[in-house]
Amino acid sequence: SGTGGISNLFVAFPYGNGSTPMLVISLVIFFINLSLFILFFVLVAAKYICYPDRWAHLIQNPIVSLYAGTFPMGATTLINIAVSVIHEKYQIGGKAFLYFLWAAWWLDVLIACLCTWVGVHVMFIHQKHSLETMTAMWLLPVVTLIVAASTGGILANSLEKYSPKIALDTLTVSTFLVTVGFTLAFMILTIYLLRLILHGLPAGGTVLSVFLPLGPTGQAGYAILLIGQGLSTLFPAISTASTSTSSEAAGAIINIVCTSIAFVLWSLATMWIIYAVLAIQSTLRKSIITFRISFWGLVFPNAVYANLTISLSKTFDSGAFRIWGAIYAVFCLLLWICICCRSLLELKSFYSIQEDDKENSTPTTNEYK
Repeated sequence: SGTGGISNLFVAFPYGNGSTPMLVISLVIFFINLSLFILFFVLVAAKYICYPDRWAHLIQNPIVSLYAGTFPMGATTLINIAVSVIHEKYQIGGKAFLYFLWAAWWLDVLIACLCTWVGVHVMFIHQKHSLETMTAMWLLPVVTLIVAASTGGILANSLEKYSPKIALDTLTVSTFLVTVGFTLAFMILTIYLLRLILHGLPAGGTVLSVFLPLGPTGQAGYAILLIGQGLSTLFPAISTASTSTSSEAAGAIINIVCTSIAFVLWSLATMWIIYAVLAIQSTLRKSIITFRISFWGLVFPNAVYANLTISLSKTFDSGAFRIWGAIYAVFCLLLWICICCRSLLELKSFYSIQEDDKENSTPTTNEYK
């Protein structure tokens, strides 16, 4: 999902927006993201098909089970670029391709709902949790609904020219998803703030989870902003001549309300950024944070915050938002590059150790005799 978030930033970047280099880079990252998504999906599917007993372990594990939500989130980033770049910019696939993506979105919504309702229910009855050991990763199952809602907003914008009714239905479902998702996320964020006050920062590398609140706040703001913009045009589009004036007024009012909510959520996300930076600064003063695979969890929340900032700059026509969004987008890109390079180095080191172990464990000819 982090790689997909970077691909989206190249489409949204305020400087050079829509230029060929930006679109090409976005597509390159998109296909990297698609390849990784397929690879890991095949590996995970093979694991649970060959070892079906691992399902029980997944359900009972209070940490690993939370990462199930990253699957539908990663899929939505692929749908976003397929709609906004492949379909809209390059006009590939036409109506059939768009409706295929719409069907894929419905499948993603179903999986997101399972992750949220079943995932949280499993936390009730099959797992043991405590306030002291809580991290912001509790947000992962519920953020899936918010991410799916933002993709619905992007799809509705493209579906409008073919069927305003279907586009409105998509926005209605997206509104439901973001409402449920952010309500649950806000509850968890409140508990998380209590946990930080009572028990202090998470130990070691888990302190990086303090950036995860940017996910639900930033993505919910972006989703609500898209929903408001979509409804502002769809209300008049589906109205009759006798009700067109009232529908236009209703659409404009909804858009204003949604924009205001999006700004409030951006402010909330900015607050969490400041807390996260202070938390990391306090941790680094005591010890070094060693690299681990969970560093990838930094990319997506920061990317959606940058995306919301850039979107608000367009809505408000604000130079301050535009500059800040561009700076933060560049920071996200550099973060992604650093984590990619370090991950490749760790992977290379891992295989080197494996090869050395094989050589050391290989018997000599005399030993065979």
